[in-house]
Amino acid sequence: MLIQNYNVIGVMSGTSLDGVDIAYINFKKNESWEYKILFAKTYRYDDFWKEKLEFSQDLKNNELNILNNEYTEFLASRINNFIQENSIKQIDLIGSHGHTIFHKPSLGYTFQIGNIQELANYIGRTVICDFRIGDVILGGQGAPLVPIGDLLLFKKHDICLNLGGFANISIKSKNEIIAYDICAVNTVFNFLSKKINLEFDNEGSNARKGKLIKDFYDKLEHLKYYNLNPPKSLGIEWVKSKVFPLLEHYSSYSIYDIMYSYLVHISKEIAKNLNQSNSVLITGGGAYNSFLIEQIRKHTKAELILPEKLLIEYKEAIIFGFLGVLKFRKEINCLKSVTGSKKDHSSGKIFYP
Repeated sequence: MLIQNYNVIGVMSGTSLDGVDIAYINFKKNESWEYKILFAKTYRYDDFWKEKLEFSQDLKNNELNILNNEYTEFLASRINNFIQENSIKQIDLIGSHGHTIFHKPSLGYTFQIGNIQELANYIGRTVICDFRIGDVILGGQGAPLVPIGDLLLFKKHDICLNLGGFANISIKSKNEIIAYDICAVNTVFNFLSKKINLEFDNEGSNARKGKLIKDFYDKLEHLKYYNLNPPKSLGIEWVKSKVFPLLEHYSSYSIYDIMYSYLVHISKEIAKNLNQSNSVLITGGGAYNSFLIEQIRKHTKAELILPEKLLIEYKEAIIFGFLGVLKFRKEINCLKSVTGSKKDHSSGKIFYP
């Protein structure tokens, strides 16, 4: 008989390059799944790792292999630190996302570093990871992966909206769910903030100073991705090829005006996808961008719910831990209604030390 109680470490590193989010969570299966966050911490990337990861797409195959090994060792050291700092004794498994370098499902590939056997060896624990590639092989987008967690752990909300490097949304209808990426968020704001020697735009305070650049705004509105039907997903490649050239084209304008125009644009794009629903749970670093939240509220009647800090910051780490539990139980953790793959399936690789 399957056990119904798991103590798990969930690990997430996103495209906004904030750092590695690690959470220690208890999952319990009664009539439905429940979770409790026991400890959580973000290990910030220093300038060395930020630069390495930011320019990793330019590396050749042998250089990528070296980076993969180095990052795996780095990731293991942070997880080991987390275990020691919190005196954690009981760990059934570790569910880890790794860090995405390439994501081009239309070409049949996605690649995350830190998802190799050595991670389990360095930590001495069972690791479940590399959740995306199995879905891409089955013809899916390999993303988003969080919706199964939204469906089973956050049932009371009609919509779950994550505002991280990208905005991704899960929309529930009866016992089904559809999910997709809406637009780029902190991948763009952090890039612009760097130009004024900041890591990020705190509470949207710099965007708030700006004025609309109408021509720039209009060009953003006509990006083809927005008109695609789901399943669909975004990667940093899209931002670099579609959004960054527009930012460059309008670089003679005030950085505040560029930030303001981009924020107004995405607030409307996000609001369009909220379907006037009753309850929208908002998590991710963008939840702290009060100006963005204000602007979204202007364009929707949906109730926008900002939960406690732990859930805002660690929801994705929680869910990657949960994906590991489902894989361990040989249960479905990847939905064809979300990714467009040939079938619902249990994705991920299990590595034992």
